[in-house]
Formats: sequence, C-alpha cells, structure tokens
Amino acid sequence: MNRLNIFLLFVVMGCALSVVNATNQQREIFIQLQRAQSQEHQLQQDYAQLQYQQSALSKTSRIEQIATDSLKMQPVTTGRTQYLTLDPGAAKAVDTPLPVSAPDASSSPAGKRGGTR
Repeated sequence: MNRLNIFLLFVVMGCALSVVNATNQQREIFIQLQRAQSQEHQLQQDYAQLQYQQSALSKTSRIEQIATDSLKMQPVTTGRTQYLTLDPGAAKAVDTPLPVSAPDASSSPAGKRGGTR
C-alpha cells in the first residue's frame, strides 16, 4: 500500500507540473496574440494615413499648382495653340520607303552552292 501511495504521489506531481507548464505556455501565446493585434492596429492606422496622403497628393488642383509653380507650365488656350502641317509633296517623300539594295548573290553561301532551298 505504501508503494501505491508513492506512485500516486508522483503521478499527481507530474500532472500538477503539466498543468503549470500548459498555463505558462497559454500566457506566452496570449501575450504574443496581444502584440500581434497591437501591431495590426498600428499598421491599419498607418495604411489609413497613407491613403489620405495619397488622395491629397493626387488631387487635380495640387497637380496644377505644382505644374504652374515649379514647372512654369500654363493652361492651354486656343490662341496659343500651334498646328504643324506637312506640304503635300513632303508627305509623299516621307511615305515612300527607302530602296534597299539586295545582297550580292556570289558572296552569299547560297550563291556559292549554286542555288537555294
């Protein structure tokens, strides 16, 4: 009977240590979960701020302001528009392809063999 009590004591002590170990692991995992949720919340705030900044930077009025201030651009007006046209003779000269000279048949490998495939 004495041996049975000692054996049961060891079993109970093992179970108690197992419960303590499981509780400790649960606490560590819960702390990691809280850290991950906090990081997620911070990333969501950063993302929202970046979206706001992107929308502010891409507004048409801001782009126009930068174009006029930094690049010295001006809005298009009909009085300042210039149209480029080609003379009718110049258009024909541009449309005609340039002549391409054919390679010499005697210098090509096919010419030396006496024919082509």
